[in-house]
Amino acid sequence: MAALAVTRFGLGARPGDIAGARRDPRGALIDQIDGRGADQPQDNPETAAQRFVAMRAYQELRREARDDGDPRTVAVQQANKAIRDKAAADFLARARLGASTASSFRERWALFWANHFTVSGAKELTAVMVGPFEQEVIRPYAFGRFEDMLVASTTHPAMLTYLDQAQSVGPGSLAGARNGRRGLNENLAREILELHTIGIEAGYSQADVTEFARALTGFSVGREDEDRAGQFVFRENIHEPGARTLLGKAYRPDQLGQGVAILKDLAAHPATARHVAFKIARHFVADDPPPALVARLEQSFLKSGGRLDRVALTLVEAPEAWEPAATKFKTPYEFLISSWRLIGAQPSAFERITVPLIGLGQRGFSPPSPKGWSDMAGEWCSPDGLIKRLQWSQAFAAVVADKLDPNEAASAALGARLTAPTAQAVARAETRREAIALLLMSPEFQRR
Repeated sequence: MAALAVTRFGLGARPGDIAGARRDPRGALIDQIDGRGADQPQDNPETAAQRFVAMRAYQELRREARDDGDPRTVAVQQANKAIRDKAAADFLARARLGASTASSFRERWALFWANHFTVSGAKELTAVMVGPFEQEVIRPYAFGRFEDMLVASTTHPAMLTYLDQAQSVGPGSLAGARNGRRGLNENLAREILELHTIGIEAGYSQADVTEFARALTGFSVGREDEDRAGQFVFRENIHEPGARTLLGKAYRPDQLGQGVAILKDLAAHPATARHVAFKIARHFVADDPPPALVARLEQSFLKSGGRLDRVALTLVEAPEAWEPAATKFKTPYEFLISSWRLIGAQPSAFERITVPLIGLGQRGFSPPSPKGWSDMAGEWCSPDGLIKRLQWSQAFAAVVADKLDPNEAASAALGARLTAPTAQAVARAETRREAIALLLMSPEFQRR
């Protein structure tokens, strides 16, 4: 059970982790459930508001340079590098935390929620706010109330920017009446219903999406020339007036309060409990999770009022979560982080983590859609994907092999999960480099 605690619930074993968890594997995980939230990758990080203002300033500088006919001035290039360096530092700090933390279940739990409430850096203005979004929305509420995380996510400038909510104008609002070209945007409403809360299986209608989008009009971000630049603001002049009906329930006209009331009801909806429970079970245990585990998590969510610390405790205590068969195939990020943990080290530079990640098909803070990164084996366990993992493993092994005893590393990384065939392959390898590469590519290391 100690090996499962460290490799399935956590991000992989550092030297000594499995031995340290042997006395009480469940207790080692329970000790990581912290109502104060998940660990922060950086001390005194910049806020999303600061990043928003910095990006807007860069965009204005670039626009002026283009107007002057010289879009690649030294000033523009320096500003561009400064912006990119901020996002790179955020991702490196997160990767270094994942590689070094003694509380890797706590970190995996935070990463799960960051993927659940995906904000992608694929959009320029959002790119520099992904790190602050995780620091301000995900990590503080990781073991708090789901409702609080949902409201914080929905009102965060990164989410509002990523899903174009700041540009959504109620057709019947004061601004909509003056400028009919700016209309309702349903992106945020749709993704909250489909991905963040009740799920597509709940059977909501297009009318529900539209009504929710109307209720969310007014949720916006302060412009760079306003007092609350880069922060959440509610703009009454673009809010669609009137009562709303969503999932059969009526909501009175209440400006900002109308949207917040809907969010709170969605957080408490039974379908949200089912949707969230299934995703947690699928992420931590199996692509096709045991129905009994899903039911346990669902009931825990409902009975606790969406308290995520209670849900995490239920997961750890559930017997279904400790089945010995390791069926979850690691994502590229999980594979790289667990490899760094194997040697007890951290990536020293952004390029050491992001270049191989991109090669393996996972571009850091930039998932391709609001669905986030898939955690299903079918997405990553392809012949081409395995070849690329092998190539990286061989290169990584060439760098670290002289510092490791392969047999000791295999035992420390996998504990009781180490099978005889893998142990024999590692022991019989002609070189340390070959042995470490075989260990990294073993079924036990690739799965959790």
